[in-house]
Amino acid sequence: MTDPKMMEKIASGKGFIAALDQSGGSTPKALLGYGIEESAYNGDDEMFALIHQMRSRIISSPAFTGDKVVGAILFEKTMDGQVGGKPTPAALWDKGVVPFIKIDKGLEDEANGVQLMKPMPELDALLAKSKALGVFGTKERSVINLANREGIAAIVKQQVEIGLQVLAGGLVPMLEPEINIKSPERADCDAILLDEMVKALDAMPGTDKVMLKLSLPVTPGHFDALVDHPRVLRVVALSGGFKRPEACVELAKNRGIIASFSRALLEDLRHQMTDAEFDASLGSAIGDIYTASTSKTA
Repeated sequence: MTDPKMMEKIASGKGFIAALDQSGGSTPKALLGYGIEESAYNGDDEMFALIHQMRSRIISSPAFTGDKVVGAILFEKTMDGQVGGKPTPAALWDKGVVPFIKIDKGLEDEANGVQLMKPMPELDALLAKSKALGVFGTKERSVINLANREGIAAIVKQQVEIGLQVLAGGLVPMLEPEINIKSPERADCDAILLDEMVKALDAMPGTDKVMLKLSLPVTPGHFDALVDHPRVLRVVALSGGFKRPEACVELAKNRGIIASFSRALLEDLRHQMTDAEFDASLGSAIGDIYTASTSKTA
């Protein structure tokens, strides 16, 4: 059974979800953005130690609290680590931030205009470990590059199947069929995804709810039917490569959708900052994203 206080926070809490889940392939780029060159570390162990220090600094910051950040998505190694002498999920929940775990193992090669998730043979064990550590939900990403209905239908089918496996493991899934914002067929992708997702949600067995993490649509309000769907707990948006100002402007146009930003949250943070500079920069980013998540434009 999911924690009722966490469920209430995610269902109706004001704020956004921080994506702190860069994994193996994207970690060097995340560290470079933070001001740490690849020459500063040797091998994966040193690399992951540095990214954990960055995430610990964010989570420990007085700017990072459940007043504006309702949840945070973790990479498995971050979940397994500690912040301030406590397991990371416990450190988050102590601040009123609901912990999630990224469960996908990367993407397959593109077929029919999409990239499905790679197989996850160890998923049940990961779900059990995550639940034991106090994690509330999961996030699983696949990518839509072209408006191919067969491909998008396959993405939605896989996302829902994994989502049902997550629900059976006692966690709440965040389905993430990301539409590539550089796609030349982005608006058509939006339309097909909405159609296929509504059909899949309508047909989903049981009564449990899922979350959706979507790219910001070309037409504001396009995903209103998903925001209102009885099987959807919350819809969140990824920044998808937009810089924070643009991502916030687009997010504010979409009612009922809150942010789950990664790069747009972290883009101004640097390893070399003093704690005061770091906390001020993080607080400014959190403030911008909170406003776009909670104060909508007409």
